[in-house]
Amino acid sequence: MPEPKSAFDRLHPCDFYTAEELLEPEQMYTVYEIARLLQGLDPDADLEPETEAVLIDWAIPWIVTNAEDLIVGDPTVEDQPGYYGLKREEDL
Repeated sequence: MPEPKSAFDRLHPCDFYTAEELLEPEQMYTVYEIARLLQGLDPDADLEPETEAVLIDWAIPWIVTNAEDLIVGDPTVEDQPGYYGLKREEDL
């Protein structure tokens, strides 16, 4: 159910990292690692499956929104996710 704005002690701007702010130029990341980074966590942080599912719900739209600045790499192991990284001229 919606809540009135007055119910909150503090409101924050809805700011998201740009791809350049979030990702290291020489690295490629899975959607799971990006989800952790978006929350300020280590890319290898252990998470409960329910928590990880919520973070993935945030990461997928972020990837779509930032697609213009990203490149995609095929999975390194079958049945694993692909990788995303910063698009640079030398990568194309």
